[in-house]
Amino acid sequence: MSIPRIERRTFLTQVSLGAASLAAVPRSRPAAAAESRDRSAADAALAALALRPLPLGSIRATGWLERQLRLQADGLTGHLDEFWPDVSQSQWFGGQAEGWERAPYWLDGLIPLAWVLGDAALQAKAKRRVEHIVAHQRSDGWYAPYPADANARPYDLWAILLANKVLVQYHEATGDAAVLQAVQRNLKATLDALDRTPLFGWGQFRWFEGLIPVYYVFERTGETWLLELARKLQAQGFDYMAFYEGGEVRSPTPRRGLWTWEKHVVNTGMALKAYALAWRVSRREPERAFARRMIELLDRYHGQVHGLFSGDECLSGRSPTQGTELCAVVEALYSLEHLVSVTGDPMYADRLERVAFNALPATFAPDMWSHQYDQQANQVQCTINPDHMWSTNGPESNLFGLEPNYGCCTANLHQGWPKFAAHLWMRTPQEGLAAVAYAPSTARLDVRGTPVRVTLATDYPFRETLQLEVAPDRPVRFPLWLRVPAWAEGATLRIAGGRELSLEPGSFHRLEREWSTRTELALQFPMKAKASHRYNAAIALERGPLVYSLKLGETWTQVNADKPHRQLPHGDFEIRPSTPWNYALLVDETRLEASVTFEERPVGEQPFSPDGAGVVGRVQGRRLPGWRLQHGWAGEVSPQPQRSNEPLEDLTLIPYGCTNLRVTEFPRLSR
Repeated sequence: MSIPRIERRTFLTQVSLGAASLAAVPRSRPAAAAESRDRSAADAALAALALRPLPLGSIRATGWLERQLRLQADGLTGHLDEFWPDVSQSQWFGGQAEGWERAPYWLDGLIPLAWVLGDAALQAKAKRRVEHIVAHQRSDGWYAPYPADANARPYDLWAILLANKVLVQYHEATGDAAVLQAVQRNLKATLDALDRTPLFGWGQFRWFEGLIPVYYVFERTGETWLLELARKLQAQGFDYMAFYEGGEVRSPTPRRGLWTWEKHVVNTGMALKAYALAWRVSRREPERAFARRMIELLDRYHGQVHGLFSGDECLSGRSPTQGTELCAVVEALYSLEHLVSVTGDPMYADRLERVAFNALPATFAPDMWSHQYDQQANQVQCTINPDHMWSTNGPESNLFGLEPNYGCCTANLHQGWPKFAAHLWMRTPQEGLAAVAYAPSTARLDVRGTPVRVTLATDYPFRETLQLEVAPDRPVRFPLWLRVPAWAEGATLRIAGGRELSLEPGSFHRLEREWSTRTELALQFPMKAKASHRYNAAIALERGPLVYSLKLGETWTQVNADKPHRQLPHGDFEIRPSTPWNYALLVDETRLEASVTFEERPVGEQPFSPDGAGVVGRVQGRRLPGWRLQHGWAGEVSPQPQRSNEPLEDLTLIPYGCTNLRVTEFPRLSR
């Protein structure tokens, strides 16, 4: 997410300011009775969510998901503020280093990680940092890094929108009233500032992120000026709807070409949720529906097999060697979580799982101490590569390292897994509960005064079976919605060992009943192999929510050891293949089950690693000697079936998210 040189100099110039008193929030209504009447009217002005996320901390990860989150806590997320100056010495925390987006980005993942894990040490770390921000808020409502001369020197409000989004998460987890008051004061200052200086730069293209804290505070205070702020943010923000219908999004950004705001991949990942959020105020149905259209266009012109779109750094077309930026992965996941919540559409939850189980883990080292800036679907080596063909990124963009190419992903990578875990379960109307996405977890909620615990035990997505237990403290009636993935033909449900029920793929299956003290449910989602045709007619193999890639041998070499903060384990690494990669597959698409077989393995301590993969596939193929490296990458796949005189070999496939090097889109082998 690198900023063009001239904009970076303008937007990131910060002023470090000292502490100021915490003034009370001005009240717009003198009487409590009048405030109550106004709030009732205001509540009706904000459209209800189809599904409401549970408060942060209500869901705890278990099983492989807990292990994955613990790797993150023990890796970069849990330690970044101890050695990386852009966080450890941030102006947000009283230092003199970067005072714009990086510390808030880090908190945006640390806070949900701390509460999903129930980790007291991480919670204390978050508490100390948040309390510093609140204690140093100025009397005019601005946080300390906001420049005192912003009226004379325009300031891009993106970092302020981000900080407020972070702080309301902390308030949701802790109930700290001072934090809510700080956000409310700052939102009032933002409303006034927009009259003087309309949104520009990053703030203009990320206006909708500001709606998240606006709605949060509105739902707790009923202050109607907040809805005025929501409308003003949209009015001053970039119009993605007009841009996507205008046709320009259909063309890839030229390689080493023109950096553009509107095709910037992280802006795009964030913007998936823009109009669904705006609909809550506008009630305009085309806005609520727009995300489907946006995803359709992105899939058609830039779609990647892992469920996301290319962008290295701007939208780059469908070739499997064009990269996808890590920031875009985590932001698109967060957008999909909001889209499920606003619309209740299970299609967005299917996409959420596809991205979370494929694109998200693939861009991290298995121990989560290093990451890539860009990942590739066909990624056969990761090296310092001056001959690269990224749209605008640099030669180190797919190293595994501390801050390859640019440090925004180092700051922003942390939210992906924790927010996914925090949105696995959501509340339905009539005080029910919905299983939105599936991973081992426990959710606790209160239904009409009755505490309820719901537990999901599973190794999904590596397995087809899921065991649920609903355990209220006393019998209580409420609906339970179970999402049935669109790919799960033949899905079934058994309740308390009873008869088997057939489920409709691509829907929420609704159970309305009185739940006794303990009820067990068994879900079965049959996973059938599927071959899809990709760029240049290449073949990709999928099964359930997982995409499969060729397992390659790897040789890791540390580089950049002379650069600051590159000591182990948070160093920079090149990876080269130690086994051949240039294969075409021999598959009969009419009888795919005869061509590809799958074998379950124990899910490892590092669940998304070559050796920890919970399932492997077997397929046959032949090497293609003419398929070689070009520009330091795998050459483009030929659109024609390929002949080869090389011997037929047995090949091993593993889930895409378990790979560091891989081939995922294969040439077709002529018979």
